[in-house]
Amino acid sequence: MGWAMTTLPHLNHLRSFEVSARTLSFTRAAAELNYTQSAVSGHVRALEDFIGRPLFVRHPRSLSLTSLGEAYLPTVQHMLTQIDAATEAIMAPRHGRRVVVSAPVSLATNWLPSRLAAFRATEPGIDVTVHARIWTDEDPEVADIRVSAARRAEVPATARVLWADRLVVLAPPDAAPRTPPAMMEAALIHNLGRPDYWFAVGERFGLPGLHALGGLRTSSLNTAMELAVAGAGLAVVPLAVAALHLERGLLVAPFEPVDSDWVNVLSDESLLKSREARLLHAFLAQGGEGAPHA
Repeated sequence: MGWAMTTLPHLNHLRSFEVSARTLSFTRAAAELNYTQSAVSGHVRALEDFIGRPLFVRHPRSLSLTSLGEAYLPTVQHMLTQIDAATEAIMAPRHGRRVVVSAPVSLATNWLPSRLAAFRATEPGIDVTVHARIWTDEDPEVADIRVSAARRAEVPATARVLWADRLVVLAPPDAAPRTPPAMMEAALIHNLGRPDYWFAVGERFGLPGLHALGGLRTSSLNTAMELAVAGAGLAVVPLAVAALHLERGLLVAPFEPVDSDWVNVLSDESLLKSREARLLHAFLAQGGEGAPHA
């Protein structure tokens, strides 16, 4: 097992160092940070003790950075800037300045961008952050608005159904099966989280056992499509996810879409506290039927 630091410098100590280094004065740093001069000096001394080397040369009436302090300062400034930006991104929704939308990465990549571009054209003053969700057990506090996939029987009573998934079989343009039975001779790409996709296709086209055929497996719909583009087999994904690959000619859907038991839903609008979040929620709800149709 590799070695790792078990402790890190206190954030207040780093901030006191950064401002002191920028102003070359504990007194001016204290005024900027709203600390006492002795507190700032103590923070810097504690940081130097932690590192084991001095960061400042202390003159009778001024400060100057040591060579170590000069080398350390840009990294600390970059780190503090990142922390401030990340904190602002998280807190902004609570302050009504930005709306955070969470969606499965497949929809965040293939469906949501066009909807948000259209929203931005109508509401340019509202900033939106997209959280592309990989795991379904994400803390609901991360986002104001959530787009999720669910089986019809499991849709929460407070959620709004946007559209029902229709599945399409995807293949490279030069390797598409001509008839449904030809799928029985092809390599299949299986979705670990949706094992019923190929079962639904087999049932629709009268191909019992299709879902049991071997092939590559992945937990990502995007990866399944890229594997199909590379010629690794046939993929089956929801039409809303596949639309961009179809429009760009990367893949073709040789057969008509297949109904599935899955629907896409929008989280409860009654929980939204900001006007901005309510506007985006209403826009996405109206655009639910904008999911691509074959």
